[in-house]
Amino acid sequence: MKDLLLRRVKVVDPGGPHHEKEVDILVVNGRIAKVGQRLTKGEAREVDHAGLHASPGWVDLQAHFRDPGEEYKQGLVNGLDAAAAGGFTAVATLPSTEPPVDARASVDYQLRKAQGHAVRVLPLGALTKGLKGQQLADLYDLHQAGAVAFSDDQHPVRNSRLMLLALQYAMNFKGTVFSFPSDPDLSAQGQMHEGPMSVRLGMRGIPALAEAMQLERDLALLAYTGSRMHVAMVSTAEGVELVRQAKLRKLKVTAAVAAHHLLLDDGCLRGFETNYKVMPPLRDQEHIEALREGLKDGTIDAVISDHRPEDVEHKQLEFPQAAFGIIGLETSFAVANTALRGRMSVRRIVDRFSTGPRAVLGLEVPHIGEGTMADITLFDPAIDWQLAAGDLVSRSHNTPFIGHRLVGRPMGIIAQGKVVLRIPSAAGTLA
Repeated sequence: MKDLLLRRVKVVDPGGPHHEKEVDILVVNGRIAKVGQRLTKGEAREVDHAGLHASPGWVDLQAHFRDPGEEYKQGLVNGLDAAAAGGFTAVATLPSTEPPVDARASVDYQLRKAQGHAVRVLPLGALTKGLKGQQLADLYDLHQAGAVAFSDDQHPVRNSRLMLLALQYAMNFKGTVFSFPSDPDLSAQGQMHEGPMSVRLGMRGIPALAEAMQLERDLALLAYTGSRMHVAMVSTAEGVELVRQAKLRKLKVTAAVAAHHLLLDDGCLRGFETNYKVMPPLRDQEHIEALREGLKDGTIDAVISDHRPEDVEHKQLEFPQAAFGIIGLETSFAVANTALRGRMSVRRIVDRFSTGPRAVLGLEVPHIGEGTMADITLFDPAIDWQLAAGDLVSRSHNTPFIGHRLVGRPMGIIAQGKVVLRIPSAAGTLA
């Protein structure tokens, strides 16, 4: 890569040597060569953007790239491009592809295809074979191949004994099991959050109870085994409180929230716009406030994109027939920052994108310091902007945020010896 000199950058890196300092950062051959004041440029490309911040690279814990099987929605490389545009230097990829990631070859496929990209892929292995919830996948073999944790995506494991076995087996190699907390019987055929708005719109609701019931069971199994579990998405006040109490009991549990659940409520569905149809569904303000508070007090460890590309044939349908899911990699920071502005400091918001996700997966935090390989996200937390369709890198455009004004924006990444910039004066990719 070409050398790069970042001017007047505010560092957000708790635990690092330059936290909350405004410095110049010189990157040479992918390594941080110098951090200081008024550094000399030499042959380096210079970037000077008012309000530019830098933090350890962000990690997304849950993205669906549809590769292999549905590359027309989004291939893996296009997904990694979208991740870079969203400020992520690493992305955990969901196993619900065709075929699912339930064998070593599927992990190998992702790792090979991601080689040479600025963004690192972190494959999630399937928890059960074929994501069918009937038989455990070969978790250790997947782990040996490079799977960072295990998930059946949005397929809750109905069989309690199977979930128990998964937690027990993963303990042998300190593996983490993802739980999707939604009772499949209580949520069956539901289209949106169950409440006054679902009654008004005449749609079948998904009660908050569905999340609480499944989560209570999984936490009971976790307590019994002493294993490690991650709550893939919490969306209700009841879910937040269950995780909070589990942490007070010293259970090895972490939790994440999707960025859109922090900003959007079920009232957005008044117009039956299918780009607001997500799973778990958008909740009401009471639940949103609980999610924000859970993020603030540390009950929730990470903010995720839950990036789910869909083409128009699966989204532009009558609401009950439309697929669940929106894309989120490119907007998740801006959405979360907009929702939390004035409630949480920039440092704590960034922590939920950088340090928090790494703690879930047991990854080391790449601090910003001289001599280290650069793994950096560049962002402006105060810029006010409007998302346009042309801003999206993702092949699919199923997002409700086009035309919305947001606060805070990723400006680029430096990772794996590559630089990807979206700063207007310096946009582009430096190999």
